[in-house]
Amino acid sequence: MITGSTSSKNAISLWLLIVMLLVAAIIVVGGATRLTNSGLSITEWAPITGALPPLSTEAWLAEFEKYKLIPEFEAEHPDMDLAGFKFIYFWEWAHRQLGRFIGLAYVVPLLIFAVRKKLPEDKGLLFLIPAVLIGCQGAIGWWMVHSGLQEGMVNVSQYRLATHLGMAFIILAILYWLRKSTLNEFRRPPENAFLMKRTGILAGLVYLQIIAGAFVAGTKSGLSYNTWPLMDGSFIPSGYFVQTPMWRNLFENTPAIQFNHRMLAYIILAWAIWVWVKARGTYLQGIATMFMVILLWQVVLGIVTLLTGVENDALHIGLALGHQFSSILVFVIALGLFWKSRHFIR
Repeated sequence: MITGSTSSKNAISLWLLIVMLLVAAIIVVGGATRLTNSGLSITEWAPITGALPPLSTEAWLAEFEKYKLIPEFEAEHPDMDLAGFKFIYFWEWAHRQLGRFIGLAYVVPLLIFAVRKKLPEDKGLLFLIPAVLIGCQGAIGWWMVHSGLQEGMVNVSQYRLATHLGMAFIILAILYWLRKSTLNEFRRPPENAFLMKRTGILAGLVYLQIIAGAFVAGTKSGLSYNTWPLMDGSFIPSGYFVQTPMWRNLFENTPAIQFNHRMLAYIILAWAIWVWVKARGTYLQGIATMFMVILLWQVVLGIVTLLTGVENDALHIGLALGHQFSSILVFVIALGLFWKSRHFIR
């Protein structure tokens, strides 16, 4: 609980909200970078000097020559001209630049609040966690990109993509929790233990589904089995267990990856309906209903995105980005539902 003035609380809350919005923006920009095959266009990691794009024709040509040396160019863009390279370069540069800006947008105000002793004494060190994780996220991003530059690779590792996306949502969750802790002085009523556990599981399932979605994206599994509710006429696709050892199917086998993503969506929907029913007539009814609405929207959007699964199609890219943005809303509202079940006084 923060004991400072209301103005200090409001200033910290606004700062955290802005950083949350920036994190949401970079998740969407990252999705656009992936969907436009732009993520490998910058083949070096230069945290300082890379802040500026090429400023001359010679510099652009030099960057283009570097891109021509990686496997992706020959496999997917052998006919690309300089104008096409500038397009994909822009998306990756914008993604990295936004990451730099987020770091500054968090660290600079943090230092100001710390020097002015506006941070809560009992939670001051907790505010360092996002700063550390944002720094780590930059390194994870390069670790991910580097995997796609290796011989025989034309895409980044889906394992590293899932790590990168998962970390972004962890940062978002911590920022959300810090902000709620700043604004509210509620404590958990013991009679809500039932809903507290169920909403916590719901938030965990949503996060797990986001990671599963990263594997769908990283393996381009959404471009196959573009039928619903069955997968090319079968409930369980015939190729689910083709890889050995069996665990690899969960992360590397297209039919299994897409099937698991679908099943998790159904499980989340069923669990959310249960929570919504149990929350009716309680102070959680409003936010539980809000969650159900955005979750239903996300399910429908996911199905439509799947049915239009054509790579590099403008409609599919737009739907996929909408699906990724909606996942942020689903996640944040799930966090809000969990928070309110723990920190509300009648």
